[in-house]
Amino acid sequence: MNIVFFGTSEFAMTVLRKLIDSEHKVLAVVTQPDRRRGRSLMFSSPPVKIIAIKHDIPVYQPNDASSEESVAYLERLNADLFVVVAFGQILKKEALHTPGVYAVNIHSSLLPKYRGAAPTNWAIMNGDTVSGVTIIRMNEKMDEGDIILKKEIAIDKDDTNITLSEKLANIGADALMEAMESIGSASARFAKQDDSAATYAPKLKKEDGLINWDESAVKIHNKVRGLLPWPGAYTHFKGKTLKILKTEVLEEWNGKGASGEVVDIIKHKGIVIKTGEGNLLIQHVQIEAKKPFDTDAFLCGHKVPIGYRFLTDL
Repeated sequence: MNIVFFGTSEFAMTVLRKLIDSEHKVLAVVTQPDRRRGRSLMFSSPPVKIIAIKHDIPVYQPNDASSEESVAYLERLNADLFVVVAFGQILKKEALHTPGVYAVNIHSSLLPKYRGAAPTNWAIMNGDTVSGVTIIRMNEKMDEGDIILKKEIAIDKDDTNITLSEKLANIGADALMEAMESIGSASARFAKQDDSAATYAPKLKKEDGLINWDESAVKIHNKVRGLLPWPGAYTHFKGKTLKILKTEVLEEWNGKGASGEVVDIIKHKGIVIKTGEGNLLIQHVQIEAKKPFDTDAFLCGHKVPIGYRFLTDL
């Protein structure tokens, strides 16, 4: 089939690579415009653009992929199928009705659970033990299309948003190939989503990363895992932002101290902080404007005595 691919992120890049290596033809890649990123504010291209250019695939970067101009461009491509993966824009009716067959989306959750922009983040933050991908025939409503295929995997206790996303990208790419085979042979079957079972995974904001030390050690640990690489879980240390990059929930807990208080420092292991329920071992951190460190290296340059209290607010 002749495909137009819509995607932006590294998750989408994995799927695009699989499509390029398949029997299908990618006519064009539609992605977000280049953005200024990082402290230098240099323009950076989406990962899928880099792959597309490498394979001489035309790249289209509209601010609105559903605009009249964009729809006219898409119509000229005469595609059989649109494949949409972590694109970052909502396609309206005019765009969705352009391909000869229809548009499909790979969503990194087991729909109708976690409709929205950040399903893997919220799955880990909520302590889920199972995740997966769902391929849907798209309609005009966000992540509400009929289900073509689902694939389920376990969330490992050490998974972060980064590692889970990598796993799901590979599974999603394979699932897409399977779904496209059934679509091409007109044997695909569709199942409507149960809207009463729907949950949502809203887009993350920077303030979502602020740690509330009154929460349990397990909940904070899951926040650390779920918010990598952005916005990251963070606290405040001597007037600066301190990102917490890796943690471990400690089983033993004496209950002494206030929430956010350093109750122990274990050489070569980390800083032990009391939470609202349980103790949390902080293993890797990143102070504002510096590179990441393990806690041994961090403590060489920063005095953190037992009894020091990390605060939720400055």
